[in-house]
Amino acid sequence: MCADHTGQTRIADLRQSGATKLVFPQTYRTDSEVILVNTAGGITGGDAFDLDLAVHSGATLTLTTQAAERAYRAQPDEVGQVAAHVHVSNGVTFNWLPQELILFEGSALNRRLQIDLETGANLLMSEALVFGRAAMHETLHDITFQDRLLITRNGVPLYLDGLNLEGDAAQKLARAATANGAKAMASVVLVRDDAAANLDAVRAALPATGGASMIAEDVLVIRFLASDSFELRRTLMPLLARLSPTPLPTAWRL
Repeated sequence: MCADHTGQTRIADLRQSGATKLVFPQTYRTDSEVILVNTAGGITGGDAFDLDLAVHSGATLTLTTQAAERAYRAQPDEVGQVAAHVHVSNGVTFNWLPQELILFEGSALNRRLQIDLETGANLLMSEALVFGRAAMHETLHDITFQDRLLITRNGVPLYLDGLNLEGDAAQKLARAATANGAKAMASVVLVRDDAAANLDAVRAALPATGGASMIAEDVLVIRFLASDSFELRRTLMPLLARLSPTPLPTAWRL
């Protein structure tokens, strides 16, 4: 992706195959949105999804998903693999805003996200997790989930995060020092010159189960727990609307 001579963000090169599809809705603005669509309807053991994305030349791009992603029950000894690598150039504004990932009982998934920033690149990143389907009173007693996130700037690690859940996740999440029984969680990272100016307002908007900190002069990190996906969205959507330089994607509001 890159901006043309008028400032409109456009596709520079695109190649896609398999169940991963990218859809570019018309925004009628100079920025662009891309919706990541999994035509398989979810992820199960043995699946492998890869995304490589580069955003250049003053572009403003928001990536989201068409709906909540689902990690389905996997067959024994099969683990799904999801990997994304994004390069964000100087002067680019990039928003990584997928909707939540729902882990089903019996799911097995390894997920990796790496975002490489150049000096002067702006980033708003959100990742949300839901532990089981609340409407079905699902409890996660047997899952495998490994999640890794790395954000670098000029090759130097800026933010690293990881989560391992294996076996009886419900028992682990019930511990007071872990999640105190919460069924959903979200992490948000803002890398922008005005990040610190948002700290007080963000803290005021968070529930008692959340927190926000500046880990560098231009890096704001937010994390909070929620009782279910509804409560998660009730906190997350206003936060993202405040922090995003562009309107939230329409898919978030459907």
